[in-house]
Amino acid sequence: MRAKSKSGYQGSFLLPTLREQLDARQGLYKLGEKIPWKDFEQEFGCFYSEEGRPAKPIRLMVGLLLLKQMHNLGDETVVEQWVQNPYFQFFCGQEEFSWSAPCEPSDLVHFRHRIGEGGVQIILAVSAGIHGKKAQEKEVVVDTTVQEKSITYPTDSKLHRKIIVRCWKAADQEGIKLRRRYRKEVRKCVLSLRGWRTRHGQKAARRGARKLKTIAARLVRELGRKLSQPGLERQQENLALYARVLKQKPGDSNKVYSLHESHVYCVSKGKEHKKYEFGTKASLAMTKTHGIIVGALALETNQYDGHTLPEVLEQVEAITGEVPEKAIVDRGYRGKSRVGETEVLVPATSTKNQSAKEIRENKGRFRRRCAIEPTISHLKHRFRLCRNWLKGFEGDSINVMLAAAAWNLRKWMILFCAYFRLSPSLNSNLWMLLPLDDLLPDLKKGFLRSD
Repeated sequence: MRAKSKSGYQGSFLLPTLREQLDARQGLYKLGEKIPWKDFEQEFGCFYSEEGRPAKPIRLMVGLLLLKQMHNLGDETVVEQWVQNPYFQFFCGQEEFSWSAPCEPSDLVHFRHRIGEGGVQIILAVSAGIHGKKAQEKEVVVDTTVQEKSITYPTDSKLHRKIIVRCWKAADQEGIKLRRRYRKEVRKCVLSLRGWRTRHGQKAARRGARKLKTIAARLVRELGRKLSQPGLERQQENLALYARVLKQKPGDSNKVYSLHESHVYCVSKGKEHKKYEFGTKASLAMTKTHGIIVGALALETNQYDGHTLPEVLEQVEAITGEVPEKAIVDRGYRGKSRVGETEVLVPATSTKNQSAKEIRENKGRFRRRCAIEPTISHLKHRFRLCRNWLKGFEGDSINVMLAAAAWNLRKWMILFCAYFRLSPSLNSNLWMLLPLDDLLPDLKKGFLRSD
């Protein structure tokens, strides 16, 4: 059931409200007033029942998700800091300072599952919409990156040992007595694997790896024989996954690299310091001039970069309401010159048919294309895109869109706060009445004066 809306708030006559206590010049304060929270309540109201216990307010849950991404926090940490930070509480719609936790950290997990990828895309659209016409540029910059998953570096021996442990747990849950558990042998094999990098231990390590695979296959076959029909139905998906892991070879494609995240794949981006990355590829679209992210999605398969353009451009149209005229990309997108109504610009040598003006404009576009590289670095190191801790492919999609939304909101806050650093003589009572759009001309002048 949806949370009951407060028709009117009557605070204590002894204690002032948070709105009166806090500094309205803070970026988070102004951002809390700028975001159209009622749009979230209208869009997400369909996910709640008309009966039952009232849920947490939608503004509170959306605000916690945004604060988590903007400040690179976890579910538990953002709830703890919400209690300590009055600006966090005001941003989430609190009228008075609260000493108790707003919700359980697991409530954020349930809320993400409730709104799904479509709901998070609405959050991304709102984060781009607060920038106004800046997010509706005709030219966008598109690039891909890898969103690594929270998994260990995959090896066959690790997977075989995890299969053995899972078979032990499944046998205990289903009440099956295994003919033999091989505990001592598994321990010896794992210890022998330490000798891979030594000259005298390689032979024993290879023998231990083969033994682990043999034991894992035996336990999987024994479970398949002894499970009852209901138990076989419950474990059918896991047994099929184990059989797939045991059959795969080093040179195979579409390999399984993790048992709990079986959808991840290996991506080689040609990096010097990291040859292979294990996760999902993410495609990002950013406006050329102002650097606002208007498209962010995760790709379920390891596609060629040129084949990812239709999906991300479709998302850009859904978020901004307009089809971009030009998409500026790097040479990894070669082979695509047009996608629908959008022209794809790939760096190439100039031809005789091009005029001097066209050559100069193209050079400027491709120089501006490089701006998406530091943007991706900021998303990874400041907005939780470097390693994704959310489960499943749905978690990959949610994480990349929340990271893009956090980038857009943080960019708005920096632009807002920069005005008051450059214009200290502005009347403190006057600026609170002016919207940011009216202050932008003076902000640009201030930047010019500072240069």
